[in-house]
Amino acid sequence: MNPTAIVPSPILLWRFKVFLFILWGLFCCKIGWDSVMRMSVDLRDLFLYEAFLYYNPLLLVTMMVWFWGINLWVFSQSNVNHAKIFELDQNHLTHREIWKCATWMTIVVPTSMTAYLYLYSHGEVSLAASQPVLLYVAVVMILVFPFEIFYLSSRYFLLRTLWRIVFPLQAITFADFFVADILTSMSKVFSDLERSVCRMIHRQVATIAWFEADSVCGSHSVAIPVVLVLPYLFRLFQCLRQYKDTGEKATLLNALKYSTAVPVIFLSALKYHVFPDRWTNFYRPLWLLSSVLNSSYSFYWDVKRDWDLSTFTRIFKFNRPHFFSHLLYGRKWVYIWVLGSNLILRCTWTYKLSAHLRHNYLTVFTITALEIFRRFQWIFFRVENEWNKMNSKTNIQITSNLPTEEDKLLNSSNHNV
Repeated sequence: MNPTAIVPSPILLWRFKVFLFILWGLFCCKIGWDSVMRMSVDLRDLFLYEAFLYYNPLLLVTMMVWFWGINLWVFSQSNVNHAKIFELDQNHLTHREIWKCATWMTIVVPTSMTAYLYLYSHGEVSLAASQPVLLYVAVVMILVFPFEIFYLSSRYFLLRTLWRIVFPLQAITFADFFVADILTSMSKVFSDLERSVCRMIHRQVATIAWFEADSVCGSHSVAIPVVLVLPYLFRLFQCLRQYKDTGEKATLLNALKYSTAVPVIFLSALKYHVFPDRWTNFYRPLWLLSSVLNSSYSFYWDVKRDWDLSTFTRIFKFNRPHFFSHLLYGRKWVYIWVLGSNLILRCTWTYKLSAHLRHNYLTVFTITALEIFRRFQWIFFRVENEWNKMNSKTNIQITSNLPTEEDKLLNSSNHNV
């Protein structure tokens, strides 16, 4: 008799993994909470503030990766060929592989944060300070690892796209400005990354430098608005490059949209570098005016240019019957929700861009997460709009290549007069 191997069902394995994942999450929450409660009441808020400074950028990136996996899943269920739109090769990552990466990120980042909280609260300051440093080094090593592991082709595509965004010396592709648009929604992430790396370089991790707002890595540093504005400048230069290549005036109007974010960022930063009366009477009204202009212009461009409101809900028309397709496809509430949430979150996003409003780190973290959610919604309709444009161009080319009746008569050799 040949013994039959007993293999657990995939559903059972999936449930067991989910159980371990939830158990691990509860364990980290318990350890983290106990560690915070060990701190004195006076230092507790500052302690959490610094922990959030180091880990909230990677937590938000993890959230974006989860959302991108959902985007890819919807594309795979509908008729949108995202691989063709982004000019990806056959080895591009599927939504399952994206979710696998997001799962590991969800495990590693909170684990490192829990270790930081635990070690610092128990007096192991040097070991605690090493936790975010080791995590950042590991992320960089994985991204640049030059061997055929960890999805080399996809990592290379991402790094090449980032290089093309920073140095737009070539024709701009859809992937270039698509990723650059996502980077504008993550400008707060880059600002916190800069402050975190700055503190690591100057050996200020887990030190009293928390209190020094005017230090080289403090909350009043001039590097903060500079880093915040960089994604918008990258996108602005892309628009200028597109105008040089195509001559379309719409690209100049798009460049103007990104330029409106510059005064919002720098006028806000001036609060820490001018007299209070000067800020209240002159710079704050200018900041409010520029904030309204930026939010209004950005919302108009989303609705008028980036989306096609006549067909944008077709993205949820799946190839096979599905609950989410039934819930979302052709529903009027989808229009109302997307337009309303996009307008509100466009306005609240100004809060994040304004340095003088970023005292409550939990509020800023929530608003940044909501902006990433807004971008997640935006991706569906922007990609579908591009797919519709590609199909329209293909249909026009096919129609123009078809012979007319006159061509058929002229080319016919079997006609009689």
